[in-house]
Amino acid sequence: MNKDQTPEKIEKELSYIQKVWQTVAIVALLVVVILIARVAFNVLLMILAGSLIAVYFHGLGDLIERKTRLNRTASMVISVAGSFILLGILLWFMGTKIQNQIALLSDSLPGTIETAKARLNEHSIGKKILAYFSDNNSDKLFATAQKFFSTSFGVLGNVYVILLLAIFFTSNPSVYKDGIIKLVPRRNKAMAKNSIDRISLVLKGWLKGTMLSMLLITILIAIGLSVMGIPGALVLSMLTGMLKLIPNFGSTAAMIPGVLLALMVSTNTAVIVALIYIVSQTVVSNIVTPLIQKKMINLPPALTIISQVIMGTLSGVLGIILAVPLLAIIIILVDELYVKEIEQDTV
Repeated sequence: MNKDQTPEKIEKELSYIQKVWQTVAIVALLVVVILIARVAFNVLLMILAGSLIAVYFHGLGDLIERKTRLNRTASMVISVAGSFILLGILLWFMGTKIQNQIALLSDSLPGTIETAKARLNEHSIGKKILAYFSDNNSDKLFATAQKFFSTSFGVLGNVYVILLLAIFFTSNPSVYKDGIIKLVPRRNKAMAKNSIDRISLVLKGWLKGTMLSMLLITILIAIGLSVMGIPGALVLSMLTGMLKLIPNFGSTAAMIPGVLLALMVSTNTAVIVALIYIVSQTVVSNIVTPLIQKKMINLPPALTIISQVIMGTLSGVLGIILAVPLLAIIIILVDELYVKEIEQDTV
């Protein structure tokens, strides 16, 4: 050690070295936390999905309790058991018809695709589209789609975990709600309870609006395609209803197979079928859904699309489905934790 160094200089050097190591430790900790969050993100989404199903069961239980004056336990049993029984009955009675229509679509779609290619070759824009998909871009597209729809546990594993979580959340929700509130400091417990109540209200509004929209769009598309004589109308309408879970992108994806099948009949039929999809989606999305979800916070369309793209990249189709309720939760938390604090300081 240099003899010219004073104790003060040595202390400063040691202090500097400590700060460097502290900075390195903080950065390393942040990297570890980000990696853990990335790995556990699908688990968090499954928890959210289970919570949404539990919200559905409790909402239906509330309705049964109000209409029948039964006690809470009986209403919840009817809600959960009735939902599964109704789903089983629908699958039982409609299963054969759905299976037949799926087989019909499987036989029709290859010829439909060839017909669509022939029609596209008649126009310059169509030729450019075919050229794009005939190159290596098609391989990239399918690889992206495969990654997009993949999940860490697989579809069946995810469904099993989500249903299991939903049952636990439904059976005793106060345990989890009170547990979250206990983790919050005493001075912020009222804010935490208010945030949870707001989130519950918003999720109920989103769930009610989404389910009724899915049912309505399924009925409208089924009627429209049946009138036009499109094969597999029931399956196509049910596909449209399920894709209604995905705002913005689901509507476009649902329209493609119906229009392709209509091209087998004629171009005019394809145009009419496309109009049926567009009009039905417009009516449901811009008139019916806002009336149902009037208690839900207003989500900016740009933020919705951005959240869907980010969530789709991170977690595939499950992320896209849950992007809207997750965005609503984040907006509520930002409002409670940050915006209201600023407004109070301003006052």
